[in-house]
Amino acid sequence: MAHVELSISEAFPTPATPSLGHGSTGFDDADGRVHLDGLTRWSETVSTAAEPCLLIDRETTIAAVSPSCCQLLGLGAPLDALGLPLLGSHLRLLDFTAARGELTEQEVEKIPPLLALHSGRLARGLLRVRCPEAEGPEATTVDAIATPILTDGRVAGSLTFFAEV
Repeated sequence: MAHVELSISEAFPTPATPSLGHGSTGFDDADGRVHLDGLTRWSETVSTAAEPCLLIDRETTIAAVSPSCCQLLGLGAPLDALGLPLLGSHLRLLDFTAARGELTEQEVEKIPPLLALHSGRLARGLLRVRCPEAEGPEATTVDAIATPILTDGRVAGSLTFFAEV
């Protein structure tokens, strides 16, 4: 298996752009320009990505999701998933036992998107997901790799990429 290293940082200065107007999600500076935070900058990229990826904020709310991720994880339409809590949405995580029971709260805290969010470090792991439309115990196993998204040096969310195994 190929080794994949993923690191997302603010290596380049945040570009100043003309003010986005009222309701902007950026931060205005003294010149009236807006500096976009990490989540805002990644949101559009994730929403239009061909790869299955998911962006959650500090409160574990879905900030952006790609159409292919919605299909893979059974989250419904991307616009319907926005603003939903990751764990309160249609996402059903199963354990790897033969019974395929739902994960306990302690196990859920260790899934890559949440682990990256809480630890501030890269996280990778396998998840077994049951789509709501699937009948019976049908489930999909996905490889998930997550990285924290930083804003002003603090964790503001996490970005996760998925691949079906």
